[in-house]
Amino acid sequence: MRAVWLTGFGGPEKLVPGEAPDPVAGPGQALIEVAFANITFVETQFRATGAGPFRPELPMIPGNGVGGVVSAVGTGVDPALVGRSVVSSTGGSGGYAERASVDAAGLLPVPDGLALDDAVALLADGRTATWLVGSAGLVVGERVLVEAAAGGVGSLLVQLARAAGATVVAAAGGPYKVGLARDLGADVAVDYREPDWTDRVRASVGGVDVVFDGVGGAVARAAFELLDRGGRMLSFGLASGEWVDISEEAAERRGVRAFRPAMNPTQIRGFAQSALAEAAAGRLRPTIGQRFPLERAADAHAVIESRAGFGKTLLEVR
Repeated sequence: MRAVWLTGFGGPEKLVPGEAPDPVAGPGQALIEVAFANITFVETQFRATGAGPFRPELPMIPGNGVGGVVSAVGTGVDPALVGRSVVSSTGGSGGYAERASVDAAGLLPVPDGLALDDAVALLADGRTATWLVGSAGLVVGERVLVEAAAGGVGSLLVQLARAAGATVVAAAGGPYKVGLARDLGADVAVDYREPDWTDRVRASVGGVDVVFDGVGGAVARAAFELLDRGGRMLSFGLASGEWVDISEEAAERRGVRAFRPAMNPTQIRGFAQSALAEAAAGRLRPTIGQRFPLERAADAHAVIESRAGFGKTLLEVR
């Protein structure tokens, strides 16, 4: 089968297309004929540095999220799954390929009325956004600042926070992304590349009650200063390359909380199902900004790292 191999840790050029043996569905597993593979920012970091929960032997096939049709199942798995359109995590590897063998218990059927590519776009980002909104404990009328509001997670946070009754302030990099965030429902949209962006936020809404921090670095530090007493900053990403450095003492002095929430592994499936259901019902819309054929996985990684893209980036496999 066609696949993309990670031949070493480093730049995008370390992703090399080639051939790989066809996987099989072992006990408790399902074999997916992959149509789309999900790419996350975390995967670009793993490719660059090897940072992650495990250190695999190289070469390996990366990719942690896929969508397609089940073509075979192993022993102990319901044969009725064959022919079903599903999305699934791969467990950390094997996604950049024509076929992937995955734990059948982790399969998520694609709801009726939801396109497969949209379901793949929601697999990681949808559960993350749903989890963050729940962790923030949003109250109707609160002012919510979403950083990287035109990104895969950010674009969903704008919609979910608006649906929760919040006043949504979107911060994005560049005029096009600012316009996209506004089109998604943001009440206020600013360009965080402009030096006076926080002044514009204050002029529009005063301070904010919640910050969803997907950028880190200087942008997150500036956003932190916008929090009013009782506010919360939830950090989930570091598009800038660094986590925001805010001490507990600094947060306590201002009467706010700054933290990185932890997702319970048993909750992951529920958050993903919730995002898929909301999208199938027409209440949540993923933004797929870039699509690349499987063989151009390196180009897809380069776009994500350069922050030139917007929304979700997918690999089209079939």
